[in-house]
Amino acid sequence: MMKTAFVFPGQGSQFVGMGKDLYDQHASARDLFEQANEILGFRITDEMFSGTDEGLRQTRVTQPAIFLHSVIQVMVMGEGFHPDMVAGHSLGEFSALVANKTLRFEDALRLVAARAEGMQEACEQVPGTMAAVLGLDDQKVEEICAGISGVVVPANYNCPGQLVISGAVEAVQAACEQLKAAGAKRALILPVGGAFHSPLMEPAREKLASAIAATNFNDPVCPVYQNVTAYAVTDKEAIRKHLVEQLTAPVRWTQSVQAMWNDGAHRFIEAGPGKVLQGLVKKITPEAETGGLTAQEG
Repeated sequence: MMKTAFVFPGQGSQFVGMGKDLYDQHASARDLFEQANEILGFRITDEMFSGTDEGLRQTRVTQPAIFLHSVIQVMVMGEGFHPDMVAGHSLGEFSALVANKTLRFEDALRLVAARAEGMQEACEQVPGTMAAVLGLDDQKVEEICAGISGVVVPANYNCPGQLVISGAVEAVQAACEQLKAAGAKRALILPVGGAFHSPLMEPAREKLASAIAATNFNDPVCPVYQNVTAYAVTDKEAIRKHLVEQLTAPVRWTQSVQAMWNDGAHRFIEAGPGKVLQGLVKKITPEAETGGLTAQEG
């Protein structure tokens, strides 16, 4: 029997108007969005539905917004939602942990808000950046980063031939020059606010660790393939530990999708804004069936 994996996107999938169809069409979604406004202490629905691109790019807004769109899309399905396994790309891991009932909606939203605040503070303390590297073997990218003076590390293993590096500005720039000289098709600095998934996020990791330690985690109803491990995890204490490590460790998305495929998931459904993960899954496992989630509850 073919298994279905539900996957959840991370930062970068946002757009103005996201989630408004859910708010307009589903009574339960409206209740959840209003609950989120109260928990966050500001009307994130205004930013999501009718704000500006610039406003939505603020980390404190972006991360809760993507989380809300993804999770509420799943929650309005009610008993019709039956994942065999879940995974999320970076921020999306929090959405995945609500989907498999490890975290309650309210608790996960508070953690996402704490994570976003911590990351924003870390970006302000230590400037950093990220760059997309295309057309080069992962091992070669790793070798070049290891030889650069300064902090620069692989951050996102998105799909074969697409790896994002992260670190201090000068170190990332130096790595880009060497990567292009080594044959990379592109090594492009990204318009991001900091060095996510690198050692420069250590201040945010410490802040998130405190919040996670104070949060209740439940036994999941299905495995989560976490970014740090890239294999199925069902132990709630291991999930908690990996969630803290994720901020300074790379997102092993290529390896996670390969592991889910090998464990029987031949259908991948993306819940949340955009179709980024569907595209990555196809590049990792071309034979996989992919699609977006359509909620049916009224």
